[in-house]
Amino acid sequence: MSCSRELRPCSSALGQVPPPGQFPFPFLRRLSHTASVALSPKLWFRLQKLKAAWRSAFRTKPDSYESSVRMCPACRALIDRNASVCPLCGTPIKTPRPRTSSSTPGRVLGGVIPIPSTATSVLVVANIAVYAISWYLTQTAASARLEAPPALGAIDTRVLIRLGAKSPLIFAGQWWRLVTAAFLHAGLLHVGMNLWCLFDLGPEVESLFSTTKFVFLYLATGILGFVASLWWSPAGVSVGASGAICGLIGILIGASFHHGWLGRQYRGQLWRWVLYILIFGVFFPVDNAAHLGGLLSGLVLGYAIPEGEPETGSSGKVWDLVALASVLVIAGSFVMMSLQLNRPGQ
Repeated sequence: MSCSRELRPCSSALGQVPPPGQFPFPFLRRLSHTASVALSPKLWFRLQKLKAAWRSAFRTKPDSYESSVRMCPACRALIDRNASVCPLCGTPIKTPRPRTSSSTPGRVLGGVIPIPSTATSVLVVANIAVYAISWYLTQTAASARLEAPPALGAIDTRVLIRLGAKSPLIFAGQWWRLVTAAFLHAGLLHVGMNLWCLFDLGPEVESLFSTTKFVFLYLATGILGFVASLWWSPAGVSVGASGAICGLIGILIGASFHHGWLGRQYRGQLWRWVLYILIFGVFFPVDNAAHLGGLLSGLVLGYAIPEGEPETGSSGKVWDLVALASVLVIAGSFVMMSLQLNRPGQ
């Protein structure tokens, strides 16, 4: 009995076992009591994870992670969350946004799939829309030539070039291909893998740096990735969001240098991502130059650009203008692509 009495607090701490009335079925309550007495610690811990996943799938109210402190952007000390001036270094601090805002990233299905925040959602939708258009044009072109369409959702290279792939046409003045190429993908597996990574990394970077900074960072690393690809392979044709996604990894690595021991631990996990990408690039025909260009540019930008919301009203307006300019560059690039879409030889 003493063993059972000592295990109950542990089960409450690890699995957050609710009162008996909150279990969806009575047998789960009996199983929980039996497990704390008869099961081995390993099996008991797995039971707690199972109950936590059950509650995550069916609960209606999300967990609250509200904190009473936050980090000063200047001296990085922990101060009161509602403080307007850091008591240690005297830096004015902008009022924090509520954590319950809809823009705060969350997760569904027991934490497996992250819910992307606003700018990330728009990028995901844009990539899906462009892929759908390229797939439709590929099917139409195959039908016109009385040929079988490519398998597994693959996209015709000629269609990719028409829609703005990175190609030697950039040297003819079509600079906008450095932008549009980041929204094109060569097949269903290609777009699926890139969007999965964007779903996972986008909300992290956006919540760390703010939406306005995220829009600029994503565009900048994507462009610089294709600049590196153009330098390495001027005659090659390349598409995909992986340069910008590697840029997001680089941004998180760069930002981690400002967070001491915790940043060093997190940086170790991110370097493993980089290693996996490099190994993948050895065995598969991918644009390694774009990956490295995005990664290195993201590392520099992530280290140099301050995290969080802009601290002053003037800096906030500057970042608003930068984000607006980034959106206009993306929109303008697709407008220029559409203007040459049906020109012969383009």
